[in-house]
Amino acid sequence: MIHINLIETTVAPKHTPKPKWLKVQLPRGDDYERVKAKVNTLGLNTVCKEAMCPNLAECWGAGTATIMILGDTCTRGCRFCNVKTGNPRGEVDWMEPVRVAEAVRDLGWQYLVVTAVDRDDLADGGALIFANTIRAIHEKVPGAKVEVLTGDYRGDLNALDIVLDAKPDVFAHNLETVRRLTPRVRDKRAKYDQSLSILRHAKQHAPQRYTKTSLMLGLGETMEEIEIAMDDARAIGVDIFTMGQYLQPSKKHLPVVEFVTPECFEELRVLGVSKGFHQVVSSPLSRSSYHAEQAFH
Repeated sequence: MIHINLIETTVAPKHTPKPKWLKVQLPRGDDYERVKAKVNTLGLNTVCKEAMCPNLAECWGAGTATIMILGDTCTRGCRFCNVKTGNPRGEVDWMEPVRVAEAVRDLGWQYLVVTAVDRDDLADGGALIFANTIRAIHEKVPGAKVEVLTGDYRGDLNALDIVLDAKPDVFAHNLETVRRLTPRVRDKRAKYDQSLSILRHAKQHAPQRYTKTSLMLGLGETMEEIEIAMDDARAIGVDIFTMGQYLQPSKKHLPVVEFVTPECFEELRVLGVSKGFHQVVSSPLSRSSYHAEQAFH
């Protein structure tokens, strides 16, 4: 098996501390406190906190966040994700889109990423709440851009169209990992080709809309497999491709197989650019929504 050794990787045996390039600052500062207070006051969830994102301090300190709608309980159990798993039993907060739009207005955001837990307990997978959130933001903050990061809706393209008809500025859905590792890394209901079909349909629905996907690296994928995933994404018109280092949230989650060096991430960025993507974001701390506004512009 050929590992990601374009330049160098650091194999991660058990209990190995993170390399220096993965060290992040602790959250602090007025802007961080302002975002935290607003999110708490309006009763909103953020993927920043729920997924233990390493960029929380940087993004909240810059006054931005990724809002996670439809509650904090996911119906799926992906082996990399720290979001709580369970059965929300069909509960939906129909006023949540209004509160999200109020946060965008009050915090002066001009670009927001909206994501959600998977809601397989709902007939539409939560698509209508996504659509209502997009429309509420556009109504309360004219000119604001909205990027959505959705699930696969079990492959239901009619549910996906509910979201797309609300006209998000960027549509994102993550492959998460390469084809071979998908059954081990993601929930059994999440399939590689199903994710490709979601991204393909989103592009066909509105060719002028940017589409986006992301990979986590360090799970044992090979360089060849990463390049194949790039080619698969580009072949269906994906515009923005991001890559970041997988970090194990807890001992019950998948272990890190290797820490990919910043130099290797840069090599992968150059490779991605050569494939014709509109934008490639690739670094150890990159996440799907990291510097999303800059990638859009």
